[in-house]
Formats: sequence, C-alpha cells, structure tokens
Amino acid sequence: MHELRRLIGSLDAVAVFETAGRLLSFTAAARELGLTQPAVSYAIQGLERQLGAPLFRRGRRRVDLTEVGQRFLTDVTLGLSVIRRSAEDISAFASNSHVTLAASTAFASFWMMPRLQRFRDELPGIDLRIQTSDRDLDIRAEGIALAVRGGRPEAWPGFEAAKLAEEEIDVVAGASYVQAHGRPENVADLLAHRFIHLEEPHREAATWADWLASCGLGPPPKGLIINDYALVIQAVMEGQGIALGWRHLTERLVRTGLLVRLSDHCLRTGAAFYVVRAQDGEPTARVRQVRDWLVAAAA
Repeated sequence: MHELRRLIGSLDAVAVFETAGRLLSFTAAARELGLTQPAVSYAIQGLERQLGAPLFRRGRRRVDLTEVGQRFLTDVTLGLSVIRRSAEDISAFASNSHVTLAASTAFASFWMMPRLQRFRDELPGIDLRIQTSDRDLDIRAEGIALAVRGGRPEAWPGFEAAKLAEEEIDVVAGASYVQAHGRPENVADLLAHRFIHLEEPHREAATWADWLASCGLGPPPKGLIINDYALVIQAVMEGQGIALGWRHLTERLVRTGLLVRLSDHCLRTGAAFYVVRAQDGEPTARVRQVRDWLVAAAA
C-alpha cells in the first residue's frame, strides 16, 4: 500500500480519474461525484504529476484520454470492478441475503441450470451462489450452507439430509449415435458398442462393471475414460459412444431427445442424492427456503 501511495498519491484521485475517463468530461464527473469542476481538474492534475505522464488531452469544449490514459483507465476499471464485486459479496453475506449451494459440476449443469429461472421467479429475494467442485467440500469448515451429495445419510454424522432423488442408472447414447449405430436388441448387444467410462477421482460412483454385473454380464470393454461426468454427457451427446446415465441428471435430456435410453434395465443402488446441511443450530429462514425448494423441485 505504501508503494501504491507513492506512485499515485491519493486513492480518491484514482476514483475521480475513473469517472472522468468513463464520461470524458470533467464537468459531468464533478456532477456525478458531487464535486466542483475545478476540484476534479485539480485531482487529475495531481495524479498526472505523480505518474509523470498526461492522462488527458484538454480541448476547449471536451477532453480525450491519451494512449497512456486509456491503458490506465482499462486497468483501473478492472481493479475497481473486482473491489465492487467483493464489497457486494461481503454486503450480501452480512445481510444474509445469499445462500451458497455446493454441488458437482454435473448437478449444477444438468439439474440446477434448467431450473434456475424457476428458482429466481419463486425465491426472488435470495441470492443463490452455486459452488462447484470435483470433490465433496467440507461445508462446515468452508462456511457453506447447503450441499448436494450422493450416498447414504449414515455416512454423514452431524448433518441433516433431505432426499432429492434415488440413485437410478440407465444406459444412454446421443441421438446421432443411435442413428449411426442402431439400437441394441438386448443388454448383451451393448458390449459391441463404444463405451465411455466415468473415472471419478474423488467421489465414489457406480461403474460400467457394476451395471453389467447387475445384468449378469462380465466386465465391460475398454473405451474412452473421462474424469468429469459433465464431460461424459457432452461426449455422449456428440455421438462419441454410450455411457451410464444417472436418471436425475439425464431425465430432461432424454425427454427433449438429446439423449436416448438404450435399455429398459435400470441399476438401483439403494443410495440416493440428498441436500445436506451441517447441524450447527437452526438454519436461517433463507437456507430453509432453498432446501425446501430443492426438495420440491426434485419431486
């Protein structure tokens, strides 16, 4: 901070410069800032002296940014926007107007995004923050209100868990893949197709071997391996092969024809997906509203 003050003198002068540079008018900047026009001119002259370079070209009726001034305005605008966003986040946190939901990228992409406008319409006063991660975050340590997790509630002592969906797993392919390669006549015919495997690095997840074993079939053939389920589904929709489809994530894509189910067989693991909350006192009204909304939307 000492070095910054040595370079620019007053931080107030930077704010005056940003306003004048954005409006290209000392008079308009003075009006917006509640200052006099000479005060704006004096602040900018001081900043130019500190920097050792002119920031504006002064004309009789208008001012223009110099090349140096334009470059400085770009950087100042970026810096102030970061500060503003941070201040807005702090203000929202202090007023308890926001609720953070931790979830996988796949849940955020395929379950939450299609419902986001409905959420805004039905809970307009809540600022929802979706925090995605490739692992289940420690929401108590991170200060996160809610998280979506797959598994069984007994694995999460000290957490409340409200069920969103049973874990039901189909086999899916993209419409273009089915058009090119046909639909298998039975489960065994799947083995002749191109497999896409999910290799979860941090979460436990059912595999092709589990699904085929539930049909009485042996190990799956090798194929494309991807460690992010959102990318698995993207590859499937692009016609790259067949993959396991977690029904609560793929149901809408099947309904709209972007994905096609290839078998009537569905693996039900007995696990489910839940919205969880650390049992540290009673939830705020907003956290309760978001949790209840998620459960109702899933139903």
